[in-house]
Amino acid sequence: MLFCDPIYLFCLLPVTGVMYWRAVAKGRCERTVPILLLGSAIFYCTWSWRFFLVLLGSAVVNYWVGQRCLRGNGSKVWLWFGVSFDLLLLGYFKYFNFFIENCNALLGTQWTFAKIILPLGISFYTFQQIAYVVDCYQHLAQPCCFSKYLLFVTFFPQLVAGPIVHYQEMVPQFGSQKTVDWDTMYHGLWVFLFGLFKKVVIADQLAHYVNSFWANVSNLQFLGAWAASLGYTMQLYFDFSGYADMAIGSGLLFGIRLPENFNSPYQALNIQDFWRRWHMTLSAWLKCYVYIPLGGNRCSFARACTNLFLTFFIGGIWHGAAWTFVIWGALHGAAAALRRVWKKIGCSCTPALGWFLTFSFVNFAWIFFRAPNLPAACSLLQKMFSPPLSADLLNESLYTALLKCIGPASLTMTATFFAIIFSAASISLFFRNTKMQESLFQKPSVCKTFYFVIIFLLCYSNLEQQKDFLYWNF
Repeated sequence: MLFCDPIYLFCLLPVTGVMYWRAVAKGRCERTVPILLLGSAIFYCTWSWRFFLVLLGSAVVNYWVGQRCLRGNGSKVWLWFGVSFDLLLLGYFKYFNFFIENCNALLGTQWTFAKIILPLGISFYTFQQIAYVVDCYQHLAQPCCFSKYLLFVTFFPQLVAGPIVHYQEMVPQFGSQKTVDWDTMYHGLWVFLFGLFKKVVIADQLAHYVNSFWANVSNLQFLGAWAASLGYTMQLYFDFSGYADMAIGSGLLFGIRLPENFNSPYQALNIQDFWRRWHMTLSAWLKCYVYIPLGGNRCSFARACTNLFLTFFIGGIWHGAAWTFVIWGALHGAAAALRRVWKKIGCSCTPALGWFLTFSFVNFAWIFFRAPNLPAACSLLQKMFSPPLSADLLNESLYTALLKCIGPASLTMTATFFAIIFSAASISLFFRNTKMQESLFQKPSVCKTFYFVIIFLLCYSNLEQQKDFLYWNF
């Protein structure tokens, strides 16, 4: 499907960008919002115009509820109505099939319904609108016209996989550009290119091996199981952070700044530090709209730990309708609560040990995030902790795993896989991330242009092997 091509996500950029900045140059800033709305509508309707109507209907209801809250009607009825509407809409599309399947399994019933298709981006735009309704109830948001609110919900660079943005940080930027900002556009091109490199040169190359490993879990042994686990850990980071960079870069091409979503998460020294670096906008959302309303840490220590666990548990359920996501969320919730206990009793460890424990835990938890079902996750974990005897090691090598899962393997293929894993790990652990590369985003130069062309050619040469963005499924 054309829509699922990562490059198509931004195929509207040239045409939309020219129309946008032409309007700015002519002093007709009021036209920029309709231009971006048109581009966003075309983008989503190419996948499904019917589900765009669902998105539009959701925006109409939430805007109407928000306006009621902002007008001083402070009754919690409007708040609960808006939040309940959003949760029911998300629950129907994302969890109805899961609910029916589990009811059939527990009760022995044979209920059958047509398979419900999950609309792209519904998890993200639902969370954004829940935050909007809550902020309106607390009078933290300012009134705006419906067109700007609709653009806040549908802005296509971040519509289907974030970053999760807030009404207050986005709406003031719409229609505020007075002059053509070449420096910001240059900045955006670099950020976009870094994201494209992460996606097609690293994540998609790993996907070729990782998908084969996970499709043949029963054929894996010790080294193959570790390759599947570590390979997915790196693939997910470069795929999702690559999307975030491309979204942020695309926003900058319109002079609109989206929030950062990643800050070298695999360099974290504890689980709390990890969640301050990974999917930062989701972490902030869960803190503001789940953890604090539950009581946060303004209660007993035991209750605060429970609140922390429940927050991550809900975060796990948000990611997907499967028991694997429930377990993944529960694992992170338990780890976060244990970290708080550890800190409370005054224990500490060296930075190196803290990093090792954190990375190892995150890597193991990703197994449940990736596994198609619980038996596959448990099988892979069992094989990861069942090393062969030294005499059998050669018979269960990574070369053998590649041969079983991918077909005719070669030493070159094995070396390529190791090279990609090593490069991905080195970049994520030792290199400066995109945010830290600000010096590259300054004035153009011959040297920078040369680097830009080289990176672009590397990306272009790998486009034929591109895969869908992983987080488009959430």
